[in-house]
Amino acid sequence: MPPADDPSSTSLWTLFSAKHLGASLMLAGGIALYAIETYVTATIMPSVVRDIGGLPLFAWVTTLYVTASVLGSVFIAIRPRGLSLNRTYSVGAALFLLGSAICAAAPTMEIVLAGRAVQGFGAGTLATLGYAFIRYVYPEHLWSKATTLYAAIWGISTFIGPTLGGFFADGSAWRHAFAVIVPFALLMSLLAPRLLPKGADERTETKAPLWQMILLSASLLLVSFASTAEKVDLRIWLVIGALFAIAALVWMERRATLRILPRGGTVLSMPIARVYGAMFMLLAALTCDIYIPYFLQNLHAVPPLISGYIVALVALGWTASAFLCSDLKGKAMRRSILAGAMLESVCIGLLAVTLARPNPEGDVLVLSATAILIFGMGFGVGLGWAHLVTHILHLAEPDEKDKASAGITTMQSLGSAFGAALSGVIVNSTGLLNPGGVEGAASAGTWLFALFALPAVLAALAAFSLPEPRYGTQTA
Repeated sequence: MPPADDPSSTSLWTLFSAKHLGASLMLAGGIALYAIETYVTATIMPSVVRDIGGLPLFAWVTTLYVTASVLGSVFIAIRPRGLSLNRTYSVGAALFLLGSAICAAAPTMEIVLAGRAVQGFGAGTLATLGYAFIRYVYPEHLWSKATTLYAAIWGISTFIGPTLGGFFADGSAWRHAFAVIVPFALLMSLLAPRLLPKGADERTETKAPLWQMILLSASLLLVSFASTAEKVDLRIWLVIGALFAIAALVWMERRATLRILPRGGTVLSMPIARVYGAMFMLLAALTCDIYIPYFLQNLHAVPPLISGYIVALVALGWTASAFLCSDLKGKAMRRSILAGAMLESVCIGLLAVTLARPNPEGDVLVLSATAILIFGMGFGVGLGWAHLVTHILHLAEPDEKDKASAGITTMQSLGSAFGAALSGVIVNSTGLLNPGGVEGAASAGTWLFALFALPAVLAALAAFSLPEPRYGTQTA
């Protein structure tokens, strides 16, 4: 095996060789800021509400963040012509810094929401640029390795975030959870122009697809309302409204000159659209994990802390498989995507048998089987995710590479948002609220996991028809 500093090396450590060290630290830092702050905020939000109030606005802390992050990802493709990619990275880090500072000083929940929106825009920019810079910073044989690094960061953040948030959960200490981010974001904003390349600007269009952005934001907001609505019929109508907004977005994307996604991104006969579809379905299916801690605690008598670490097995599985399959090429990549989607589907479906059942004694065999399946969910996604990213980088036309990279973050956010909302609609409509209790939780869990196995099957169908990625056509 060649040494890590050999240009032909495919070792993950090559990303941290002298040639790539500064850029890798910068890009990994941006993903880390996004990931860790996501889990820290989820941990401290109950403390925020206890300190300054605003419980009715609780769900919007996440909703505005996700919506703004999608808009931040779109900004990469429509940024002003003279703004290079490394300067855009500085802007994203500065906005993340500003949003964090606003949250840290917020006297009311409304100000926290404003800060989260600014923070989300910056986070979406940083996450998208992580993918956009891959083709400028690394040679082509390291593209999958870079995506594997991002998966590892998310996996580690799953453990670091809640643990760090626990240190700031008392009284007004939650403000420090936002403030501690500020110096790191400032350092990244200042160093980005030095450590990252400018990146070639091959775009032919920089105007904003305003109507599509409005429809995209509307769909996210509607589906977020649906996840918190109390009446079943209202939840259903809100989801229908969100789907209509997505349908209108697709219709407009196919006919407009200005687009959010690259050419062919919404036409299923085109491979790039099927890649985006697979990404959306994989993430939507995976989002049923938001109810896993609830079922563990209420059906299996698992303590809250332990249930949190068990659900973290999803991220651990994703990270493990990403490392395992990062060296695959050609047809093996396509088979890995297909196998991963089917594995995710099977594991989610079997949770309807192991997790969605009363187990007040906490039977070790049942919990062990459940833990393996939870790990398998993430493992399945990790088998294919890096290869899907590689497909996008290959399939997009040269003048739409930035737009294609932004589309990755858009699909992630859409999949997670729709998956979370539909999870809420399903469990609240199948027994979680009425009759409630152990019986209702078991019924809701059975329906949830049985239905959420289907999107992963659709992802497998999309992966089955993908072309073999082209190698040897890009250099860095």
